[in-house]
Amino acid sequence: MKLSEADLIINPDGSIYHLNLLPEDIADTVITVGDLDRVGEISKHFDSIELKKGKREFITHTGYLGKKRITVISTGIGTDNIDIVFNELDALVNINFETREIKKELKSLNIIRVGTSGAVQPDIPMGTILASTYGLGFDALMHYYIQQMSGDEHSLLDSIKSHFSHIKGIHPYLTAADSTLLQTIGKDMEKGITVTAPGFYAPQGRQVRAKNAVPNFISQLNSFKDGANRITNLEMETAGIYALAKTLGHKALSVNAILASRVKFEFSTEPNKIVDKAIQMVLGSI
Repeated sequence: MKLSEADLIINPDGSIYHLNLLPEDIADTVITVGDLDRVGEISKHFDSIELKKGKREFITHTGYLGKKRITVISTGIGTDNIDIVFNELDALVNINFETREIKKELKSLNIIRVGTSGAVQPDIPMGTILASTYGLGFDALMHYYIQQMSGDEHSLLDSIKSHFSHIKGIHPYLTAADSTLLQTIGKDMEKGITVTAPGFYAPQGRQVRAKNAVPNFISQLNSFKDGANRITNLEMETAGIYALAKTLGHKALSVNAILASRVKFEFSTEPNKIVDKAIQMVLGSI
């Protein structure tokens, strides 16, 4: 099937529409970050950098760490941006831009998110580096895609839906981390279910001036338990990353630098050091 010019938008220079990248610009291992300034904080550890490109909030550096070719790309905040980045990364490796046809042999990328998050459990201190076992989405992104879920994912999601059934308008989705990446890059990290919210303030249980419609949201999150599974932290991208990666045939892991304790109402005084710790752990494992 030939993809239309409206479905797959290619710039006049042959690059993909939003990311402004050519197929040869990206490596098979991709690190995603929300903050565009964090791209340079990662690529400064590379032995060489072959590419720097940017458009809007999407900044990309590709280079080498030893003999390993790695791409770092900023996504911006939220699963709406994840929708753009993951579909366009997939297009770069799995669609022939000249014929506009899907390739017969598909490539699977290794995608690692290095992001920030807040803990919802009292025993997870600030400074913890946490690997997400599952991404639990309270946003609406995956309601627009067909998902294939495993039996374990179905069972756990049913338990989650029951726990949050009293909250109107929430229809969560759930996807597991790639097991290989979890056992390698995430092997020495704290583990837990990461909730992805569609916003930073009320959707994450914060109240400034606008009144929160879901009282005691954090306690509702940290009180969930299903066997060894518990909700550990809260952020804005992981569930979309896991679900779209699985849908498109890629492997994904979310690594979270815990900067806040939502239970103790604390925020780190040294957030950059915690993020750098996460970066070093990921690059060391890669």
